[in-house]
Amino acid sequence: MNRMSFFVPLAIFMVIIGVGLVGFQLGDRAVLPSPLVGKPFPSFSAPRLDQDDVLVDQSVLLGRPLLVNVWATWCPTCKAEHEFLETLKEREGLEIVGIVYKDDPAAAQRWLDLYGDPYSFNLQDRDGRLGVELGVYGAPESFLLDAAGNIVYKRVGDVNERVWAEEMAPRLEKMRLAQMEATGS
Repeated sequence: MNRMSFFVPLAIFMVIIGVGLVGFQLGDRAVLPSPLVGKPFPSFSAPRLDQDDVLVDQSVLLGRPLLVNVWATWCPTCKAEHEFLETLKEREGLEIVGIVYKDDPAAAQRWLDLYGDPYSFNLQDRDGRLGVELGVYGAPESFLLDAAGNIVYKRVGDVNERVWAEEMAPRLEKMRLAQMEATGS
């Protein structure tokens, strides 16, 4: 009986450890599954940052592949990624649409004036509702969209040279080739 009282708790402990290692294994935080991949960008109506009285909807995201980047002035990682987004826009000719997430519009505009503006335009998401629809965990997060407005890829965390080269550029190239084949160019 003495041996049994030692081995039963040990066996239970080992099972708990095994379940923990398999079930709760923490991988790359940027590779979080999104139920939106392969689906259309959610419907929305949001004011532009530069024109508070102009509301736009998801139709502004149609017609070409683009990157939607969720960012905020309070986000240090957004600042780190910002210079690369400017490089990306110039080098790849990729249109980038920003979503200013849970931030003051005036602060966001000052930030863009100070650090540069890689975005074609920015949408305001002051209360985070659009972020909820997108399953945003925080900023920055980015969504690569095809010409039909479908989400092809979601990135949690910054977009940098490695992420671009390994994860996003191949997807963009595939979309561009498909678009060329569809148009016959």
